[in-house]
Amino acid sequence: MAASHRRPVPLSRAYRLLNHGPTVLVSAAHGEQRNIMAAAWAMPLDFEPPKVAVVLDKSTWTRQLLEATGTFVLNVPCVAQADIVQAVGSTSGLELSQGQGQDKFATYGLETFVGEVVDAPLLEGCVAWLECRLLPEPHTQQTYDLFLAEVVSAQADERVFSDGRWHFEGHDELRTLHHVAGGNFLTIGDPVAGKPLDA
Repeated sequence: MAASHRRPVPLSRAYRLLNHGPTVLVSAAHGEQRNIMAAAWAMPLDFEPPKVAVVLDKSTWTRQLLEATGTFVLNVPCVAQADIVQAVGSTSGLELSQGQGQDKFATYGLETFVGEVVDAPLLEGCVAWLECRLLPEPHTQQTYDLFLAEVVSAQADERVFSDGRWHFEGHDELRTLHHVAGGNFLTIGDPVAGKPLDA
């Protein structure tokens, strides 16, 4: 996605980037090491300051990196990136870095850009990005693999998110992905306006 389509999202509305339950790609970096992984369990927790939660298994390389730095990015991928989501979600960054001496970004030719606040890479082509600072909760992290964080910067593709709302009509390739198990995804559908019920 061209940088010209990226626009800042007010932090008070950052929760709207996740409240429809999209699959996310979690990226983190520590020193010269970086990684990205898919996560289906991510959600907003609070409005101001905005907070998020994401589940990261103990075996993941991304988790080790974000624990070392205390920062990470939730990238919100789209239909055009379904193959990327599948690839980074089914390979181990730790094995790549030890075996081939490179990371998933190099292995899959993924383009990134620099965020506003954190050092973790932001993935080009996504439709939203939330830069996050870890809120350390050691017991919760170790017992439940659940990580809490404050969103410190947010951006979205203005073609499908503006004025605090998603609007995917006419941009099917930019619709968000929703994991339903076994490497299968659904995409976000069309809007349905609710009507008040008669008393």
